[in-house]
Amino acid sequence: MFMTIKVKNILVSEIKCSNCEACCCSSEVMIISDTGVPEQHIYVDVYGNETMLRLDDGWCSALDRNTLLCSIYENRPWICREFEMGSNECINERVEKM
Repeated sequence: MFMTIKVKNILVSEIKCSNCEACCCSSEVMIISDTGVPEQHIYVDVYGNETMLRLDDGWCSALDRNTLLCSIYENRPWICREFEMGSNECINERVEKM
């Protein structure tokens, strides 16, 4: 008896905003600099640490659920700016969460 295992192999050159699954948008993102993130998207813990607010579905509150694009792209946190599309971190997030 044979078993079929589906494997998703996405080449780095194929990773684009248009086919992104927003995998990184469910990661915890600390706000470590002032980039203008609107207050309604900031979660402050009991120690005063600021992170991006995540909603009940586990995804960032700034993620547009229809387009899977960031609704505050110009004001996104520093960590999001450093998270390069197609980087090893990006690919690892996709493999882990898809």
